[in-house]
Amino acid sequence: QVQLVESGGGLVQPGESLRLSCVASRISFSLYDMAWYRQTPGKRRESVPIASIAADHSTNYADSVKGRFTISRDNANNMVYLQMNSLKPDDTAVYYCYANIGVRAYWGQGTQVTVSS
Repeated sequence: QVQLVESGGGLVQPGESLRLSCVASRISFSLYDMAWYRQTPGKRRESVPIASIAADHSTNYADSVKGRFTISRDNANNMVYLQMNSLKPDDTAVYYCYANIGVRAYWGQGTQVTVSS
């Protein structure tokens, strides 16, 4: 069974940083496009990823996080990361890891990030 497991969430103050991690199992990780989505309180999960990294390592970012967040991947260890800097209260959300290839798509269970003073 495919698993994506996120970690690294927590409570931070505005301006601080966090790094989220996601480890994938039972997939040919290097072939998958990976992404991070988020769901803010009281809203549905956003339909557009905040950050994505393709199998060829090309990256894309939502305007809301561009310049503050960095996505990366480590194919040797089946890991994808999201480095989040200059966090704002609006970044408070559950962050989900996502893996996709063709019609196959998998989600992690999410990790909570809270940005509050």
